Amino acid sequence: MTITTNPGLGFHTPADVHYGRAALVRPRRGEVLPAAYATHPERFVRKVPEPPALPEAAWINKPEGGPTTAQ
Repeated sequence: MTITTNPGLGFHTPADVHYGRAALVRPRRGEVLPAAYATHPERFVRKVPEPPALPEAAWINKPEGGPTTAQ
């Protein structure tokens, strides 16, 4: 099974964003990224990496005039 992530979703799966699990994954990434930087700083040319911001909503077809956030 292949799980696809999306940069527009902060590299989370659409299901994680839709069901609110992305907020649980982000803190763990905050621990892993500095460790990756410490091990291989040459892979990160600009700065120490940080987890991307969490998206507010994930839509395939956004409803017209409907709610603006997904829960």
